[in-house]
Amino acid sequence: MPTPNPEALAFLLSRRSRPAKTLTGPVPDRTALEPLLTAAARTPDHGKLEPWRFIVLTQPALARLAGLVPARGAALGIEPDKIAKAQDQFAQAELAVVVVSSPKSSDKIPQIEKVYSAGAVCLALVNAALAAGWGANWLSGWPSHDRDFIRDTLGLADHENIAGFIHIGTETSAPPERPRPDLTTITTWVTE
Repeated sequence: MPTPNPEALAFLLSRRSRPAKTLTGPVPDRTALEPLLTAAARTPDHGKLEPWRFIVLTQPALARLAGLVPARGAALGIEPDKIAKAQDQFAQAELAVVVVSSPKSSDKIPQIEKVYSAGAVCLALVNAALAAGWGANWLSGWPSHDRDFIRDTLGLADHENIAGFIHIGTETSAPPERPRPDLTTITTWVTE
């Protein structure tokens, strides 16, 4: 019989991301952030490849990115409202962790599993931040998918992609509970 951890299960059953725009300072300092990164790095990783890495963006770096978004968005022909939204994502933040999907070569581990692992790191980091009492949110947006932007602003290699920007800070308001999936419509039980 397994040993239950009711507190952990209760947390997972009630966890809720906090909208990034509701997060403010203070934000975790390096000492407070390192255990969260450590927890996130314990994610499933077939082959022990560590097919991901972190870039921690503090407020000055986020302000720099915010300043670069309008010109790049205009060059790409992005709609002005989408440019403004992406710019605000960086301009209004005080701390964000970029989870970089950085697949390593392996004959045994399929590429898709390496990408899934990076996604799992994103969720693990959000959950670790929430469990530590911070507000957290996993965002992406068009800048995270623009090859030139991520190479020129964050130094990503050609084989790397952004799995997510994890915003962490002090929550100013909790959103109302939202509807959750109906398990009867998304679950198939195979009994034979």
